Amino acid sequence: MSQKIVLLALTATAAGAVSAHRFVGYDGAQVDTAGAKALGVSVSDAVDGDDLAVDVIGTTVVETGGAFSAGDDLVADASGRAIVNPEVGGEVVQAHALDDAGGAGEFIEVLLVR
Repeated sequence: MSQKIVLLALTATAAGAVSAHRFVGYDGAQVDTAGAKALGVSVSDAVDGDDLAVDVIGTTVVETGGAFSAGDDLVADASGRAIVNPEVGGEVVQAHALDDAGGAGEFIEVLLVR
């Protein structure tokens, strides 16, 4: 797992189950729509109603949903993991990859851009 340098973390109330290192929406739910806008990245696992730390500004560690290279624009997939922006229209870029990812299930450092 990579390092992280968080400049701002906010507390959200988890809306449903949230896995650590996944994109979280402004409603406190783990992002479940590919390319959707997110508040930031969850720091830990949470269940419905838990207080949840969300990294918002700086670098953080996110779980990957596929392969990509350092410097790629990243969006959330339908499980809140980071994937390369497919650029089909309407996606919100959440981060830039600081490391290469060989596939799903890796944990890499990203620069948050929203």
